[in-house]
Amino acid sequence: MTNDILVVAGMHRSGTSLMAQWLHACGLPLGDHLVGAGKGNVEGHFEDLEFLHLHETILRAGGADAAGLHGPYAITPSHEEREQMQAMIEHKNARYRQWGWKEPRTSLFLDTYAQLLPGARYLVVLRDFQEVTHSLLKRDFLYLDEKYRSRGPLVALAWRTVYRPLRVRQHQRKYYNRYLRAWIAYNRAILDTLQTLPEQRYLVVTYQMMRRQCAQVFEVLTSRWHFQLRYTSFASIYRGELISPTGASAPGAACPHLLAEAELLAERLRQYLQRSAMRLERHG
Repeated sequence: MTNDILVVAGMHRSGTSLMAQWLHACGLPLGDHLVGAGKGNVEGHFEDLEFLHLHETILRAGGADAAGLHGPYAITPSHEEREQMQAMIEHKNARYRQWGWKEPRTSLFLDTYAQLLPGARYLVVLRDFQEVTHSLLKRDFLYLDEKYRSRGPLVALAWRTVYRPLRVRQHQRKYYNRYLRAWIAYNRAILDTLQTLPEQRYLVVTYQMMRRQCAQVFEVLTSRWHFQLRYTSFASIYRGELISPTGASAPGAACPHLLAEAELLAERLRQYLQRSAMRLERHG
């Protein structure tokens, strides 16, 4: 019997955790050991630790940051690493007839997974690069805020009124372009893979779309892709107060070349998003 496998792909802070939480609620096995909640994801990451640890190992071996947010990004898994990826897939297949996983670094290795999993389905979650970079910068400051609040009321007051605004600007100048490069690398890898896949093997969505078209996405998963799931409304798990504000603009230190590259890439990905939205309308 052929296993039904769902790969959830998307850049960090794009809504992949929210998507995985919904799939988990619908009954799709997403891993025996999942990353728990944290400051950036208070509801939980719903992230398979086995895939996470393997991807971190591959990134480190290639000279990249294990978090997958600082390059180099063009890392091809070695023969031994491909064997590890294959062994993990076989282990999952032996345990589950249907399963999936979410781990943002997966996007950097989608071409390898496309070769190892010729029949897998892909649920791609997109988010605007301005919103992603803003969310990443905001998450960084959650840790700094906690650090200074713990030092007493006077230090916390000085941090909040004087030093924090300065550090925000410094941090933006230092990290905005790095995070933008990461968004470009992840989404270019996603686009490259989408261009090789038959249309019936992927859906491209946003978490905003899921609020409107959850039932249609569920219909594709169950009727078209044959996953055995129980329907759960996306609205029942969505918490808008946990989503970073939209409409963030690029800081003055943003590289114009990177912004232009991100805009062009975003436009190409929106075409896939629109095609998926049209397919969902037909299923509705």
